[in-house]
Amino acid sequence: MVIKVFVATSSGSIAIRKKQQEVVGFLEANKIDFKEFDIAGDEDNRKWMRENVPGEKKPQNGIPLPPQIFNEEQYCGDFDSFFSAKEENIIYSFLGLAPPPGSKVTKSPEEASSLPDGDVAGEAQSTTEGTEKAEESGEHEAQKESDEDAGDLAGSQEKNTKGVTAEGAEGEAEGEEAEEGEEEPGEEGEGDEEEES
Repeated sequence: MVIKVFVATSSGSIAIRKKQQEVVGFLEANKIDFKEFDIAGDEDNRKWMRENVPGEKKPQNGIPLPPQIFNEEQYCGDFDSFFSAKEENIIYSFLGLAPPPGSKVTKSPEEASSLPDGDVAGEAQSTTEGTEKAEESGEHEAQKESDEDAGDLAGSQEKNTKGVTAEGAEGEAEGEEAEEGEEEPGEEGEGDEEEES
């Protein structure tokens, strides 16, 4: 069985291109056999995709946007369904594939009650919910990085203060006093005269 991913290689939408890249990249990384079908350059691919996306899965305007994912002739879902399945670690069930040997993926009761169109019972999720999840995870990542950076800064400051001993502090102070004493009184006056000219 080969997974079919319908994409638009010349899409002007950055959002669509990112979604397509995420699906294709995930399938490649997990060594899942798939084939891309370009709907932008091939009218037959576009027609087949539009005819085979179930009516209830089509947007209000009736034209499904890429990426659309099929297992042979069986419809799996769009990007939002793919993203949900990936987040819930049920991607193999979503794709209608058996998990690879040795994987830690186990079938949940929800997966056992798979629906005919490839969706899993209880898995329906709206686009806004998927977007909110993605935004939340991005915010959490940014917060983690910020916390880590603050921790690193505090740690490096601690290390710097530990390296200064009482003798070292006294030695630095004596050195600064000696430098101040090296200046001759006439030097200051000469510098002022040059600035005026």
